[in-house]
Amino acid sequence: MFPSRIIAAPMAGGVSTPALVSAVARAGGLGFLAAGYKSVTALRAEIASVRLTGLPFGVNLFVPGGPAKNREPLLAYRAKLASLADRYGVVLPDPQYDDDGWDSKVRTLMDEPVPFVSLTFGLPDRAIIGALQQRGTVVISTVTCQRELALAREHGVNAAVVQHSSAGGHSAVFDPSHPAERPTTDIAALIASLIPNSAVPLIAAGGLTGGRDIRRTLDAGATAVQLGTLFVRTHESGARQIHKDALASLAFPGTAVTQAFSGRPARGLENQFMREHRDAPLGYPEVHHLTSPLRAAAAAAGDPELLALWAGTGYRAAQPIGATDLVAHLIAELDR
Repeated sequence: MFPSRIIAAPMAGGVSTPALVSAVARAGGLGFLAAGYKSVTALRAEIASVRLTGLPFGVNLFVPGGPAKNREPLLAYRAKLASLADRYGVVLPDPQYDDDGWDSKVRTLMDEPVPFVSLTFGLPDRAIIGALQQRGTVVISTVTCQRELALAREHGVNAAVVQHSSAGGHSAVFDPSHPAERPTTDIAALIASLIPNSAVPLIAAGGLTGGRDIRRTLDAGATAVQLGTLFVRTHESGARQIHKDALASLAFPGTAVTQAFSGRPARGLENQFMREHRDAPLGYPEVHHLTSPLRAAAAAAGDPELLALWAGTGYRAAQPIGATDLVAHLIAELDR
């Protein structure tokens, strides 16, 4: 089903460029474009670019939830950020909901099928999953616990990415107000706990830093591993240089989970904004749109203390090398 044991995670916000996905594929890995935060026109252009390689690739979709039921915490958060907005000379928008062009993106993947589609933040109607599969697409759900895995199987997915809490970026938890308990110590242990009751192949994600971690996780029962943070500093990554530099900076000694930037739990390098807004409300994508002008202004000013520097716990292993070289090195480690 999968052309490689090494998968480059979809990273929204510009990190997962067509160049990165293509470089991963050329080395024998499998890369994913990230449709999140992207127009349908841009998504189609990226798909066309990667398709020219003739190699397998995938597209990741954010499954939309509903709008926030209570806008009062969102408006209070906007008011709290007003002085910071004044300092940067930006206007904060009203917190607004949208579904990230869900229908148009699904229609695009129906009209122009790709080999793999992964789903994050939940599950769509079974009919959508079935329709994608009828077009020859392998459909993968991202899950964080046994309950979500069971739901994904009921919906008929072909495989599941099991995301450990040590992973960088957004947690894929279906209901962010009720995060799953994770008693296991690492991704290998989580995979081992799920394998006995799993009827679909499992892809492991979270906290993997090299060949030894990957081998142990594959030995625990994973079909493949999905790596994100290791690719952020690669030459083909579209991450801002300030983000790449922060992963190597001693100014950021660790990561933490926050909802201050987007209204959904996500792991990144702990910075001042995260520390000062630990009480930020849930509400995705409302909070994402609300803080977007602040993050853009901080990026322009070269201020990492106000940026979402997504990173998993193994971020120190990320190196400034070519993605093809990284994948080739990991595969060679596994084949020793």
